[in-house]
Amino acid sequence: MPPDNPTLDAPAPAVAPPYVPPQALTLRINGADHQLTIEPRVTLLDALREVVGLTGTKKGCDRGQCGACTVLVDGQRVNACLTLAIMHDGREIVTVEGLARDGEPHPMQQAFMDCDGFQCGYCTPGQLCSAVALLDEVKQRHASMLTDGEQLEPGLLGDDEIRERMSGNLCRCGAYPNIVKAIRSVVLRQA
Repeated sequence: MPPDNPTLDAPAPAVAPPYVPPQALTLRINGADHQLTIEPRVTLLDALREVVGLTGTKKGCDRGQCGACTVLVDGQRVNACLTLAIMHDGREIVTVEGLARDGEPHPMQQAFMDCDGFQCGYCTPGQLCSAVALLDEVKQRHASMLTDGEQLEPGLLGDDEIRERMSGNLCRCGAYPNIVKAIRSVVLRQA
């Protein structure tokens, strides 16, 4: 039997990551500036929920797979759990709380209520933000996996196109038919 080798038997010493102090930043959320000082590794989702106190945006999988944390950043859909807050310094962020205007729900929010586009409601904030972004994408004729931008007729958006564009948002309750119906009703009103 070979002699014990103390260098092979000893655990490797733990190496502490370099310390990065909290950083000052301004998050413009729903039209209001929020001056924050947070660690650079804080996600946008945690900043919204834990620091700013806007709990409408939900933490579902925390891996970017379910879409419950979807918010709009400069009009684009973003999974807030996959991005760092510090990356959005000075950018325009809209959460579900910021969709309504002057006490009136956004047309998409109203359509979700009218069409019963939710059950438990946990995914609804992300679904709503994603659906609002979908409207803008269609208006700007952004391509999808089903259509190139030139083929897209905004007023004739079909159910398959809606499903494709909403595929990043999961609903554990299975309210998909009513979600599609709600989105289609808004698309038709805007045509």
